[in-house]
Amino acid sequence: MDTQFFYDLLGENACLYTCGTLVVLWILVWLYRDSLEIEGIPDKYVFVTGCDSGFGNLLCRKLDRRGFHVLAGCLTEKGADDLKRAVGPNLKTVLLNVTNEESIQKAMEWAKKEVGEKGLWGIVNNAGSSLPMGPSEWMKVEDFQRTLKVNMNGVIAMTMAFLPLIKKARGRIVNVASVLGRVAANGGGYCISKFAVEGFSDCLRRDLHYFGINVCIIEPGFFKTAVTSLDPLERELHRLWNQLSPEVKATYGDKYLDKYIKVQRLIMNAVCDSDLSKVTNCMEHALTAAHPRSRYSAGWDAKLLWIPLSYMPACVVDIGLKLVLPRPSKCA
Repeated sequence: MDTQFFYDLLGENACLYTCGTLVVLWILVWLYRDSLEIEGIPDKYVFVTGCDSGFGNLLCRKLDRRGFHVLAGCLTEKGADDLKRAVGPNLKTVLLNVTNEESIQKAMEWAKKEVGEKGLWGIVNNAGSSLPMGPSEWMKVEDFQRTLKVNMNGVIAMTMAFLPLIKKARGRIVNVASVLGRVAANGGGYCISKFAVEGFSDCLRRDLHYFGINVCIIEPGFFKTAVTSLDPLERELHRLWNQLSPEVKATYGDKYLDKYIKVQRLIMNAVCDSDLSKVTNCMEHALTAAHPRSRYSAGWDAKLLWIPLSYMPACVVDIGLKLVLPRPSKCA
């Protein structure tokens, strides 16, 4: 009996050892595969939207240093001029409003002449807007549409316009979503639009993989950019509150707006990361890796909070958000 026990124990240990070895080998192979890069970067063109500031601006500088031909779409002439002065001759700018079909078409025709027969290696749909953002009942339909025009319609319109150039190069489409495209933590059009980017990108990836095109989703956590700036956010909250009827205001209570703003300040000051390179490093990897990932989670809050939370049951997420957000004065 003692001998049999010994053999059983030995068999269990051998099984654990084998499983552990396979896991370690899998991790090492994944890390090696993830580190492989494409060749011929100096011959490749990348188009980036939303380059006046933030992630897009920093990404253009990084890609320029890597040797890419960078085509930067800027909303303003000042943003375009400032960017051109900060980089080398391989970067060129074009004025672009992703909510305007004519502007998109002009940018595409311009890019088509720039890339020639090489095609476009990558497009990074980075342009985005967060406002207005607030409790859903405070919003009008046009308030939702303001955000959707940029974050959802803009991404789709840019992708479809530039897709022939991408197919020619068998390149990459990199769409910037958000952790709020995984967890709907607040009202307004932002979460809705980022959920839409997630769905559009997944469909696109499965439709286009036959053509050798990779579609990558970037899911940043909270970072200090124009999207998370407190002043415009608070101005929009006041505007939304002021457009409510007296009856609706009464259901929330006189102090609700102040409490809501305090929560927003607490979250932004506590969570927002100032290191934008955590996001642009993911974008760069999506463009330069031989085997890019389907999704990139950028930021400690994305990895440790939002992404794990997105896999939780809805009741757990609901309870967590109720503990953070203020309670209306007149509710069940």
